[in-house]
Amino acid sequence: MQYQIIPVTEFQQNCSIIWCKSTKDAAIIDPGGEAELLKKAVEKLALKVTKILLTHGHLDHVGATKELANFYQVKIYGPQQEDKFLLDNLPHQCVQFGFPFSEAFEPDVWLNDGETVQVGDVIFDVIYSPGHTPGHIVFVNKIDKIAFVGDVLFKNSIGRTDFPRGNHRDLITSIKTKLFPLGDDIRFVPGHGPMSTFGYERMNNPYLI
Repeated sequence: MQYQIIPVTEFQQNCSIIWCKSTKDAAIIDPGGEAELLKKAVEKLALKVTKILLTHGHLDHVGATKELANFYQVKIYGPQQEDKFLLDNLPHQCVQFGFPFSEAFEPDVWLNDGETVQVGDVIFDVIYSPGHTPGHIVFVNKIDKIAFVGDVLFKNSIGRTDFPRGNHRDLITSIKTKLFPLGDDIRFVPGHGPMSTFGYERMNNPYLI
């Protein structure tokens, strides 16, 4: 598997384009905005987008989803269904945060813990990780030892839980019982900021020690 991280929107959200080296099939994870920038990146890489994957329903992670799904004529996968209220409320989120308009939408496939998503020959395990939002999920490729964790975990920090239906206890439980057991050597792409590993965060993250 290969990937490219492209920060988008004023929030510098880490949108990731991932692809299978052998088939060139690709997925866009958390396209929060700047659809034209993402289209140009896909074109430059000469990839075929086959899916859009969402970790959760906050605007800065999903703002360009519908436009890109329509452009590439592909299905939207994730998050877990408890985030439906956020996707239903996208127009209000746009007004609240001063973002360009995004229409409400429902993914083609809601994802649940233990399911898998395949992109070419690349397989992601779906890990249900509530706390930042009630329907947050994480995508893990165990072969390449990399996870795309949205806003659950950051380098030296954790996701906020002061948004609607956030839950601090659930967040900590998700990190310690769902993510860390996957292995210290798992690298992760957070929703914002630099990459890290589960091992580094387990030993050094001040919010988790």
